[in-house]
Amino acid sequence: MQAWQVHENGEPSEVMRLVEVAPPTPGEGQILLKVRAASINFPDVLMARGQYQVKPPLPFTPGVELCGETEDGRRVIGNPALPYGALAEYAVADPAALFPAPDSLDDAEAAALHIGYQTGWFGLHRRARLEAGETLLVHAAAGGVGSAAVQLGKAAGARVIGVVGGPDKAAVARELGCDVVIDRRADDVVGAVKEATGGRGADVIYDPVGGEAYQQSAKTVAFEGRIVVVGFASGSIPSPSLNHALVKNYSVLGLHWGLYAVKNPKLIQHCHEQLTELAAQGAIKPLVSERVPLAGAAGVVQKLADGVTTGRVVVEVSA
Repeated sequence: MQAWQVHENGEPSEVMRLVEVAPPTPGEGQILLKVRAASINFPDVLMARGQYQVKPPLPFTPGVELCGETEDGRRVIGNPALPYGALAEYAVADPAALFPAPDSLDDAEAAALHIGYQTGWFGLHRRARLEAGETLLVHAAAGGVGSAAVQLGKAAGARVIGVVGGPDKAAVARELGCDVVIDRRADDVVGAVKEATGGRGADVIYDPVGGEAYQQSAKTVAFEGRIVVVGFASGSIPSPSLNHALVKNYSVLGLHWGLYAVKNPKLIQHCHEQLTELAAQGAIKPLVSERVPLAGAAGVVQKLADGVTTGRVVVEVSA
């Protein structure tokens, strides 16, 4: 079969190689999957660089999210078991990490549902307890993680402010349903948020960026607001000023979605059921901005690393 492998750490376009290898042999309790589509995520970038908290042994096949087909013909989504990731014709997975693919989504859309939307649902509902009528601010609103949060926020009845970088991404954020869009490259983010909220600030802030975005969050969070820390795509990990949180009376909430698979896996199943229903209603639909064949995988992983993608980029492997 064909599979992408990383033999040394570095930039994805430099270290990912498309090779012919034997299909992987499932370990005890695992199953073999025919990969139909693989969604590209930032952990794929970080693993290629050797910077992720999970470091598969070299060589490994990247790809942490897929839509696949079981040997008995069921269409499923979820996370493959590394080092046999999704950027190959076949992958292996633990059955507990797989869920039925929603009938309302095609393979590429289904492949892009799991990580981003599960993270958004847990962040907004489990951690921040977002309520209808509240104001939600989403950093990197046109990206894969941010676009999911925008749709989930709108589905929950929130007013959504999207922060993006550049006019093209601003257009995407508007199409996603953001009520207010702020271009961080052209606008004063703090001033624009205060203007949009009458000086009150945002009740919930969803931050997959870190760095300067977190500093903006602390300045624009409302009384009794909640900042959900999802990741650090900027590469800069901020140090919150706890005295500031005390004086302004807001909460800083961490979210490591992967821990729920160990700590409370029933919640992941419950979330999947909620997402499947929302997808069936048309309330959420993964924004797949680009679909490429397996041969193009290294290029799109690099595009994500360079920060020039919107929504999700999906590698279509087989139908």
